Amino acid sequence: MTESKHKELKDRAFKVREHILRMSTDGGCFTGASLSCADLVVYLYSGFLNVNKDNLQDPNRDFLLLSKGHDVPALYGTFVELGWMEKERLNNHLKSNDSIYWHPNRNIPGIEFHSGSLGHLPAVGLGIAMDNKIKGLNNRVVVITGDGELDEGSVWETLHVASAYKMNNFTIVVDRNHFQANMRTEDLIPLEPLADKFEAFGCAVQRIDGHDFEALDKAFSALPFHSEKPSVIIADTVRGKGLPSIEARADRWFCNFKHEEVDSLLKELYGEAETNLTSETLTVR
Repeated sequence: MTESKHKELKDRAFKVREHILRMSTDGGCFTGASLSCADLVVYLYSGFLNVNKDNLQDPNRDFLLLSKGHDVPALYGTFVELGWMEKERLNNHLKSNDSIYWHPNRNIPGIEFHSGSLGHLPAVGLGIAMDNKIKGLNNRVVVITGDGELDEGSVWETLHVASAYKMNNFTIVVDRNHFQANMRTEDLIPLEPLADKFEAFGCAVQRIDGHDFEALDKAFSALPFHSEKPSVIIADTVRGKGLPSIEARADRWFCNFKHEEVDSLLKELYGEAETNLTSETLTVR
């Protein structure tokens, strides 16, 4: 990855975090979880997937399914930064005149499948991957799951089938922020050793820092990890990443901040940013 590309991704991820914060009031959203996967979503759409606003109906495009649908503010923020959606439209969050709410809606271009009930989209993604194989297509299907979502048996059933059919065009990305809802995963139903469990289900696995664009690029550039296995990337992340005051906190899964709290958090975000910010970005509304 070139230095300029690395900077582009960091700047874009910063702006996506700003969008997430601005959506965290007047009804709120799943702020902490969205912040943990912002870098993953930005990298996938900006540095890996063959999908753009002009090929959304092309059967040869790559597919991304956000199984942890409550992270949709990160997805919509990325759409804005890519020019797929007007920035002003995010102001319609939770309003009756638009389809922007707590989970993905297929009325919005770029959303491949609605999600919200955890554990559903790995199977949907596998179905798409199998259909692509049958049609002789060489595109890729990526499904982002939460780590708490791995308590759902449907995830492991999907991997059992994916392994049996040697689905090397199918990749699961785990946003491993170590929280599910308002508890740490290891305090509820421990997941570790997670890589060993995926390998036992016939997957090829890599574990990386989910906030390191160089590590993301290295891992995704190596896909598929095995010619006859589905791939899994465990991306270690931090809930609330970018805002030290709410990072790794069980009570910052869903947030409905007052406007003055959002203003304060935006100032904290600006202070943490290692990027050249424009005057427009520095305006706290």
